Amino acid sequence: MSAAIGASAAGARSLTATSSCGLAYMWEELYIAASNRLPLALALVNRALSGPININCDHSDSMGARDAGWIQIYAENNQEAYDNMVQAYRISEHKNVRLPIMICQDGFITSHAVENIELLEDEEVKNFVGEYEPENYLLNPDCPMAVGPYSITDYYMEAKRNQAEGMKHVSKVVLDVAKEFAALSGREYGLFEEYCMEDAETAVVMIGSAAGTTKDAIDRLRAEGKKVGLIKIRLFRPFPADEIAEALSHVKAVAVMDRAEGYTNHGGPLGADVMAALFRARSQAFAVNYIYGLGGRDVRVEDMEGVFETLDQIVKTGDAGETYRYLGIRE
Repeated sequence: MSAAIGASAAGARSLTATSSCGLAYMWEELYIAASNRLPLALALVNRALSGPININCDHSDSMGARDAGWIQIYAENNQEAYDNMVQAYRISEHKNVRLPIMICQDGFITSHAVENIELLEDEEVKNFVGEYEPENYLLNPDCPMAVGPYSITDYYMEAKRNQAEGMKHVSKVVLDVAKEFAALSGREYGLFEEYCMEDAETAVVMIGSAAGTTKDAIDRLRAEGKKVGLIKIRLFRPFPADEIAEALSHVKAVAVMDRAEGYTNHGGPLGADVMAALFRARSQAFAVNYIYGLGGRDVRVEDMEGVFETLDQIVKTGDAGETYRYLGIRE
């Protein structure tokens, strides 16, 4: 990460990749890259943090870095991981953004999977991404500058506010870039995906590959006449709170699925954001938060059918019960 920061500060388009504890080793540098407004990219294959020692998939690595000032974008499958990577630099390098970006995909489940995907021609990708021509960089003799200087009390807070202002532009840029990418590839993306949400009475909100499993569960339940749906988060940072609340405005109950433990006694990272969004929107929907799939634990179609059954019972009884739950754990 230090090398990528140096390359980006010097005016190069830079990229690095890591997983799990490799990201933890980068903790200090993550904040430095963001505070210096360096639009570098990090391909992050999501794996569990130690301990106990585990190399399999969960989201504890990226969720631990969620407030480091990086854009975070997630993929369900390898096609999305590829497409997100192509779009990443256009997002992070935008003049109104200039922030680093993590392109996340699930470890082993997608990273070690053999899957057919559609590739763009090299020239198409080059033309879409474009040349990187930063206005200011260390090796520009016509514009001497410092990167990462000491910031005293009189300046530090304004610097952090400046970062936050950059984040405010990300959602629009993501949508604009996605529109251009759709014209090129025929594949459409947004801030999140809505699956069977038009008339859904209960819904699941989640990130990553388990969304595919959930779609299979939804298809089964829809065949039985049950009105169930899914919101799959693509852009997690910045979090599209207002848009999520609007998408859930008509549901009676929602389960937010976290593949990372929050250790807060009231929910995981995604659960906290979704429930805050619902609260701010004055939603009347029941909401529960599940911790699932830690350390690569399998999530089956039947498991997700059980989640929807629980939501159905909550609606029928009018009692959410315990809102902080675990899925597939041995008690």
